[in-house]
Amino acid sequence: MADSSAASAAQPVKLDDLMLAMDVVDTLRHQEAFVARELDDEGREQELKSRLRKIYRDQGIDVSDDVIAEGVKALKDSRFVYTPPRPGLGVTLARLWVRRGRVGAMLAALIGLAFLGSAGYYFAVERPAEQAHIALSTSLPKALDAAYADASTEAKAPAAREKAAQLLADGKRAAQNGDPAGAKSALQGLEALSAELRKTYQIRVVAAPGEKSGVFRIPNRNTNARNYYLIVEAIGADGQPIALPIKSEEDGTTKMTTKWGLRVDKQTYDRVGADKADDGIIQNRTLGEKRRGFPDVDYSVPASGAAITQW
Repeated sequence: MADSSAASAAQPVKLDDLMLAMDVVDTLRHQEAFVARELDDEGREQELKSRLRKIYRDQGIDVSDDVIAEGVKALKDSRFVYTPPRPGLGVTLARLWVRRGRVGAMLAALIGLAFLGSAGYYFAVERPAEQAHIALSTSLPKALDAAYADASTEAKAPAAREKAAQLLADGKRAAQNGDPAGAKSALQGLEALSAELRKTYQIRVVAAPGEKSGVFRIPNRNTNARNYYLIVEAIGADGQPIALPIKSEEDGTTKMTTKWGLRVDKQTYDRVGADKADDGIIQNRTLGEKRRGFPDVDYSVPASGAAITQW
């Protein structure tokens, strides 16, 4: 008998018996309160086994006494019970590995947010600063040199060349001092000077029917004096009027207009008036000419360029 027991103990446990033993343990756990009482009383363990045998028999399952005994013993020994490992680095890493999909997605999202933040900062702050630096150190100086060369080529009067040189110096100084607004202002000044130097037109007295050709003003500061003005317009090479910025000496405002009052001396004013009164036609309407390459009008009559824009 002893030899038979030893031989059976040496034999490997069949998988079916092991599964049945695990099922027995599971069944016992579902009846935890009852089992606790039965296992505490050594004398009633056989009754517990009988009840287990009946439970399986009612389900049509044939379970041997050895399997039932093994299940009861396994429950006592806490076999087939999962005991969580103690917290530690290894456990944490293992859990991260199990949840690597979710953790990876979270890390990817965080990396994406960090990238977007970095990209936003670059395009909103760093890139404009880089572009401004490039403009100040390279683009603007080149543009200033090109605009100066253009203005110098157009300029035929020393005053125009001096003005171009001064604008270039102001622009270069602003670029070196990190002042883009100052550099751009000088560049715009050079471009405006070139455009002005290219213009050609004549200053003519207005002589259309129903229009005044001259007016006079009594200055507020000297009521015994009179200021005389001929109403003029700028006529381009194509015969069309040209709008020019005219500053009024009366209120100091500048207005883009095709007609204005040009201040002249009394002799010129009277001569033009007499010419028009003779037959209604002004024989010599041209008072001055703006030639290409020159910034100012060359007047053929005494005129300082002082003007009014309302009469």
